[in-house]
Amino acid sequence: MNEILFFGSNKEPKLIKNEPDSITKPIQFKFENENENENENENENENENEKQIKQIVSGYFATIFLFKNGKAIEYLKENDSKQNPQKIQIENIQKVTVGYSNEAILTIEGNVFAKGRNINSKNPKEFINISSLIEDTNDRIIEDVVSGYGSIYLLTSNQNVYGIGSNEYGQLGFDNIEMKKTEKPILMMKNVSKIFSGNTSNRVFLLNSNQELFVCGENRYGKAGLGESRKEKEIQKLTKIQNIPKGKIIDIQCAYSHSIIKLYSCGRYIYNGLGKENEDTNEFTEIKSSLFENDYDDYIIDFSCGVFQNLILTSKGKLIGVGGNFYGELGTIDTKNQRNPIQIKLPKLRFNEDISNYHVYCGYYKSFLYYSYASFSNLEEDLIKLFRRKEFCNISFKTENGEIIEAHKLILKYRLKNQNEIEKLQEIISNKSIKESNQIFEMIYSNRIINPKLYSEIKEIINLNEKIEETMKRIYLNENENEKDFIIERKEKQYKFPKLILIMRSELYRGMFLSVTNDTSNKVTDYSELSNKSFQIFEYWIYSNKIKKEIQITQEIIDEIKIGIDYFQLNETNPNLIDLLIKKFNNQN
Repeated sequence: MNEILFFGSNKEPKLIKNEPDSITKPIQFKFENENENENENENENENENEKQIKQIVSGYFATIFLFKNGKAIEYLKENDSKQNPQKIQIENIQKVTVGYSNEAILTIEGNVFAKGRNINSKNPKEFINISSLIEDTNDRIIEDVVSGYGSIYLLTSNQNVYGIGSNEYGQLGFDNIEMKKTEKPILMMKNVSKIFSGNTSNRVFLLNSNQELFVCGENRYGKAGLGESRKEKEIQKLTKIQNIPKGKIIDIQCAYSHSIIKLYSCGRYIYNGLGKENEDTNEFTEIKSSLFENDYDDYIIDFSCGVFQNLILTSKGKLIGVGGNFYGELGTIDTKNQRNPIQIKLPKLRFNEDISNYHVYCGYYKSFLYYSYASFSNLEEDLIKLFRRKEFCNISFKTENGEIIEAHKLILKYRLKNQNEIEKLQEIISNKSIKESNQIFEMIYSNRIINPKLYSEIKEIINLNEKIEETMKRIYLNENENEKDFIIERKEKQYKFPKLILIMRSELYRGMFLSVTNDTSNKVTDYSELSNKSFQIFEYWIYSNKIKKEIQITQEIIDEIKIGIDYFQLNETNPNLIDLLIKKFNNQN
């Protein structure tokens, strides 16, 4: 069963039939005909409502629920209750995103389907493949997609960003007088690692591999965070932000009139959480609140911005709200706006002991807190992304038309039954098209059945029962040092890692190795500030997502690990490393 709490506007579209238009405290969200007794529906795998939730997004015209099985349903404003919800007729969905008047869907294969009045003016209700419209055919595999108010941004596997849709405020990085909108993706910037926008945002933030942050689009109220020196209402070309918070930027959330980087915010004072009367903030400033102080072990695990509301979820189960509350979207029973962060009272959560797997999402005057089952750091998705990059491919296969497709020998070695199976795979590929070959490799990398017919041909050579976690641990235990091609030096000891593993688990090394400007082939990194025991914890965690049983945890180690997470810029995982360390420490005592 899914656990979803909902509060805020319950109209246009109406999500819960027998509730008022404004729900001012968190209540359990149930899909139509959802059975409260989980055991009765245990075997009803085809019941869409019983699939595990992966993601929830909500805009003005649509609210979409994405499930772990790659399928999605949506509630549309224009539909009556008899038509809502309806299935989205696209398979293998990896991510969904919505703007004010657009929707975009990223598939496992790297395609993006979108609809909206600024995307397809001839038929705005029809999904079209916008990634196929990119002129450079080598740039059509998409790694990430984000929707803005009237625009959509595509991050390709080559780390290039394209924009499509409205450019009314210069949010595509071009002069809005010359170009009001485009229904064809246009290249905005190269060498980008992450893109950030929001469902009511007329601006976009782009982060490059060197942690430099750029912005373009609307700048009223100082919401682009450029500082006092930039007073323009519109930033019509990508501009570097000079004064950004120290430390790694993991996520940025954009609302209508403000933006937030974790606990740093800029924009309109009423909604940005800074509590400064009549004072808009033109640069990113730390949000101050007693709710964030005096609790060393409590930290943010997720946050989200809606139109005007903001929600923050902490590791100790605190749900904190600040900003607009017009329909009760801060869950405070009343509808008063909150200029300072407040704690929202929650009903008892069924999975409360596993709070790191909860997520918050703020939509168009709507708020959600939902449980998404743990995954191993999204390694399946990371493997597919890396498969599409060529920097670390070191084995070639020839298709039926003589075309060459490259792959990662290290992963193939551990995902196939033995070394001889690589030759069998070459024989299979030699009779397939380039498209079918790509699908075969994606199935091997992800262990998912993307194409049943092709899967039936290759299943005999794949280690069917081996999870990716086990693959990573086998690489960790592998005695062949030649496959570990990057050295991390600590004091007098050297540790060797495969670059491929570091890319998947660490944003620091992902940016370092995939940079188009830096040569890091012989780079050695010094982590002498960490103790041997702390570094051993990191080493084992990077491969296994677990803590060695025999290691004794101390408070000093926990403190070091918190610093080390910033050093390594580890991708956030479920379970959370700090949570497990604290739990193990408490059990020891």
